[in-house]
Amino acid sequence: MELSIIYSRAAVGIEAPLVQVETHLGNGLPSFQIVGLPETAVRESRDRVRCALQQTHFEFPDRRITVNLAPADLPKEGGRFDLPIALGILAASGQLPASALADHEFVGELALSGAVRPVPGIIPAALACSAAGRALVTPAASAPLAAAVPGSR
Repeated sequence: MELSIIYSRAAVGIEAPLVQVETHLGNGLPSFQIVGLPETAVRESRDRVRCALQQTHFEFPDRRITVNLAPADLPKEGGRFDLPIALGILAASGQLPASALADHEFVGELALSGAVRPVPGIIPAALACSAAGRALVTPAASAPLAAAVPGSR
């Protein structure tokens, strides 16, 4: 598979709108681009994701990688999309089965070591995930907050 879609949530006030992290691996000179109105911290995800995947012994594809954070007009900030971007690369490159990720949403910032760090806005994300019928995968430090939301999984 050379295209993957991973679900995540933005943090906009007390709302957590859905963000689709679309990852495509193409032919051409190796590069890694993130599009879809990313703020500076999101653009810096490229370096965090690359280091985290290499440190956790996954292969970082030597391909042209394009990540689209959709919808493009929704503001996206912080490192909360690091984890879904990394998972999108792994699914698109066949290192993880995309079907195992389809019923989940992911938020989390990656450390260079590959550890997953907490991000703000977990409760609104858990509420929105519960309403959408998907499970939210969060950093371990955020799990108690997410679990406190009725109907969350």
